Amino acid sequence: MPQYRYKGRSKIGEKKEGTISGQSRKQVIQKLRNQGIAQATLDEIEPNFLNKEIIIGNPVKLQDFVLFLRQFATLLKSGVSIVDSTAILSKQTSSKALMRALENIEEDLLSGNAFSEAASKQKKVFPPIFINMVRAGEASGSLEESLDQLALQFEKQHETKQKVKSALAYPIVIAIVAVLVVIFLLTSVVPMFAAMLSDLGGELPAITVFVLTVSNIVSSLWWLLLIGVLLLSIGIWMIQKNADSKYYLDYFLLKLPIFGQLLQKAALARMSRTLSSLFSSSVPILQSIKIVEKVIGNEVIAHTLKQSRNALEEGKRLTEPMKDNWVFPPLVVHMISIGEETGSLDQMLGKVADFYEKEVEYATDRLKALIEPLLIVILASVVGVIVISIIVPMFQIYSEI
Repeated sequence: MPQYRYKGRSKIGEKKEGTISGQSRKQVIQKLRNQGIAQATLDEIEPNFLNKEIIIGNPVKLQDFVLFLRQFATLLKSGVSIVDSTAILSKQTSSKALMRALENIEEDLLSGNAFSEAASKQKKVFPPIFINMVRAGEASGSLEESLDQLALQFEKQHETKQKVKSALAYPIVIAIVAVLVVIFLLTSVVPMFAAMLSDLGGELPAITVFVLTVSNIVSSLWWLLLIGVLLLSIGIWMIQKNADSKYYLDYFLLKLPIFGQLLQKAALARMSRTLSSLFSSSVPILQSIKIVEKVIGNEVIAHTLKQSRNALEEGKRLTEPMKDNWVFPPLVVHMISIGEETGSLDQMLGKVADFYEKEVEYATDRLKALIEPLLIVILASVVGVIVISIIVPMFQIYSEI
């Protein structure tokens, strides 16, 4: 919870100062008033490693954010003032982070600041695309339409992300289960039968010797597996923190067979939908591209977009760098070129986004249909080898009795 340092006076004029915690400035001011303190200054204390609130990922769930956008647009269309709408939604939302942000925004609005300016102070909650589209909506007097467009943008983004996650999660879960089953067999079941077979005597077949060797290695060096997983996780996290190294990671992922095409289509859908939303809200094209570079989540595409932005600044066409980059298919380049020529770039990008969102849906369905039998065959083969390595020597020994 945020902490604040205050200085003020009590009702009898005595100086008061100290620290106080609260969900927002508004709540802290109310707390001080209840204590009979009229504050002269109130400053938020920067969090340190001891009192910092640790947030993994986005502090506001995407579904909560979309609901907020829809409700905000509805209230404004109904004639409710922006200050009252903010106050209503801060009390209604189930997200504590969003509630705190809206309460702080309400206070800024009452001080005479614009909503976009107030929201720009809450960067952990409101992404750049939200702030810029709201700012454009305020300038054009169409804030309700901008909020509806934002809600559609985030809904489509959420749907595409969930489809990709479901397609990737299935093989990952099956692979983890398969590894755990194999480890259990090698560390628990195989050693038990190995002891029994050694008591019975006889020469063991090659497949049994191989499985027993693997079992001994896994049983004695299982801790290396845990260290390897931990080091791999830390390595990936460090790579993602650096733009240069993340470029090569994204390049590698996009070049993966089967999965690479799915990730490419999802990234193109996200890029096209975001640019379309920004253009339709009258956000300047250079500023729009710069925003997408930051939120696209793929450094390969972000690098090309930066080249496109530089090309526009030099008076060239947006599609010049895209033509020479393998990550942008001819369809995308052609549709964007038509949009540039006809002045309907937002509509063309919207159609590109619709196309690739459908492609992601079809690709995930095909991927699930392909991977399910493949993983079953792989798991059955591995378990089958272990079972055969146990059964074959047993039959040999019993046949000699």
